[in-house]
Amino acid sequence: MIKIERTNVMNFENAIRGARNPLNSWAKSDSYYDENNNYILGENDLGLAKRLAKAGNDHRKYLRQIFVSVDITAPLYWWKEFDTYKVGTVANSCSTMHKIHSKEFERDDFSHDRMTDIALACLDNTITVLEECRQKFVETKERKYWHDIIQLLPSSYNQMRTCTLNYENLINIYYARRNHKLPEWHTLCNWISQLPYFEEIVLEGEGEKE
Repeated sequence: MIKIERTNVMNFENAIRGARNPLNSWAKSDSYYDENNNYILGENDLGLAKRLAKAGNDHRKYLRQIFVSVDITAPLYWWKEFDTYKVGTVANSCSTMHKIHSKEFERDDFSHDRMTDIALACLDNTITVLEECRQKFVETKERKYWHDIIQLLPSSYNQMRTCTLNYENLINIYYARRNHKLPEWHTLCNWISQLPYFEEIVLEGEGEKE
């Protein structure tokens, strides 16, 4: 299970202006804001953006200046893989250390969409034990029950993080993870491909290369 919410793409205008700095070609810029305050790339700017993107990392530095903020809710086993992408990314997470005991445990706190019946039964038993430990900790404040929760907590536990990335990060993620065995990565890569101008700048003409 993965949930992607509150996407916000920022700094397109400044990134495109910076892409024109090396040749002082600002006069050729033809982008504008529409009536909904969306930044629309003109034909000249879009053409430049595509050429620089295809020229490789050294030439597409402007993509590192297009920022994306998003809230992602996903299981801990997926976040462990996401944490591979440390450079140029920031994430603030809901705290399991401080708030794990603040609400009753229930099945939907965990990713279980692909579990078999026997696995679901095991998860339900674990949830029952976790809830007993949580109640004991809330009642007694004895740290041993808190440790029981932290060490027993399955990796399918869902955590929400507010993440900030840039288009260069997202290119790396897209090509590295789009064929991954975890469906959560397929959902994220589909979200990436639908970000403003990502398909036109990055994917168009690439032939979905490996």
